[in-house]
Amino acid sequence: MVTEAIILAGGLGTRLRSVVPDLPKAMAPIGGQPLLRYLLQYLEANGIRRVVLAVGYRHEAIRGFFGSAHGGLRLVYSVEEEPLGTGGALLQALPSIEDPYAFVLNGDTFLRLDYRDMALTVERNEDVPLVVALRPVADASRYGRAVVDAGRIRGFSARGTPGPGLINAGCYLVARNIFGHYPVPEKFSWEQDFLEVRAAEIQPVAFQCDVPFIDVGIPEALCEAQTLIPEWVNASA
Repeated sequence: MVTEAIILAGGLGTRLRSVVPDLPKAMAPIGGQPLLRYLLQYLEANGIRRVVLAVGYRHEAIRGFFGSAHGGLRLVYSVEEEPLGTGGALLQALPSIEDPYAFVLNGDTFLRLDYRDMALTVERNEDVPLVVALRPVADASRYGRAVVDAGRIRGFSARGTPGPGLINAGCYLVARNIFGHYPVPEKFSWEQDFLEVRAAEIQPVAFQCDVPFIDVGIPEALCEAQTLIPEWVNASA
């Protein structure tokens, strides 16, 4: 059973400055509460017991609000002293994980994922270093498609080709020692510099999930999220 998660919550939130000034994206208000609170509630409802918050910009606001626990969750902080990119933030946070695997998700998106179901992929095969959640969409041209064969991701196609496809949903199940097998620099992008470059080598397991998703990192979506995210979280309670 996977009971730990890492939330990448160090972003500057530049696209939200017009509506959420001087706050990390994960603290964007949803129904009067920070988005991060809903993420934590949803993770706890899905069996997660310990969360590492990879924080950076205005991390004091996050720590001051949540402290060391939320509900039944234990909270640990991995603080970037300077921007490391999503990959560098993950590299720094992984040593704080106690178990062989942890979920990794972004602090400015919400995916209505069945985390317990996704965890079964590594419980059946402990040699898997990485599982990637994929969502089907009617037009993948904006994102690029995951190339999947026999349940494994062999690569990602370039953006721009219209038509349906499976896209990266931004949630991962990562082996704690993954970077021991694939050395990386101190600062890098998890998706662009690691996942997309090394997919053919790692061949991550593809976990397909046709579930709702919202990116709260843009003002238009933040408005829509005010009703959607509380509904999704309450339905899981």
